[in-house]
Amino acid sequence: MPSHEKQFPRVIAVTSGKGGVGKTNIVGNLAVALSQKGMRVIIIDADVGLANIDIVFNLRPEYTLRHVISGEKSLEEVMIETRHKIRIIPGGSGFASLTRLNEGQKLTLLGEFEALADQADIILVDTGAGISSNVLYFNAASDECIIVATTEPTSITDAYAMMKVMSKEYKSRYFKLVVNMTESEKDAKRVFGSLSNALDKFLKDVVLTYLGHIPFDRLLQQAVQKRSLLLDITPDAAAAKAVENIAASILKQEQSGHARGNLTFFMNKVFQTAT
Repeated sequence: MPSHEKQFPRVIAVTSGKGGVGKTNIVGNLAVALSQKGMRVIIIDADVGLANIDIVFNLRPEYTLRHVISGEKSLEEVMIETRHKIRIIPGGSGFASLTRLNEGQKLTLLGEFEALADQADIILVDTGAGISSNVLYFNAASDECIIVATTEPTSITDAYAMMKVMSKEYKSRYFKLVVNMTESEKDAKRVFGSLSNALDKFLKDVVLTYLGHIPFDRLLQQAVQKRSLLLDITPDAAAAKAVENIAASILKQEQSGHARGNLTFFMNKVFQTAT
């Protein structure tokens, strides 16, 4: 059983160089896998363009972060909880105007996030895809950054572009890779090798760690169509087992990198990066 003594949660951004790689679905299933391992999980939906983590859980939030920024609602009132006891902060368009928030609005948000400091072991930040500023803010502020890619050449190229921009503009050096929708682990390792070689050649101070792969699974596609999670409806599927293995790898690596601060610290870093 995990210890719930006072400690900072790990803030993990899950991002991708391009859309359509299954990032949000991975966030949902990963949250369930971590929850099943005793972790208290909060998901921040920071995808400004396609805020849809709630769809993965078949939930319909009434309010979003915009209502917190405006002072209409508290963060507690805006959050929704899944039947797995995972809590979701519907952010979406509320994060679109980070650079336009005044000091009072920033303080309001910081105060709200402070209240969540002891309520999670792991925070998963579902970012948008690509290298827009809103995506980069959250990646740079997080303790860890998981990049989701597929075996498609454009996905590999865009994953490299993401790491290049993050390293050049935000001095980010450490990334973890999940390769989704693979035919085999050999294909996933080929993607990892291709990216590692490019980094060794052009970005020598950037370190990429292989976190795991998720095989292409028609059961996963069926789960998406049903607005369900694979770990809920077919936990024995190959893709479900792969997600569980990735969750186990994340927890094994817990001692190698210590969380740098609570949620207030995280949001402060987001604001600093956005200025």
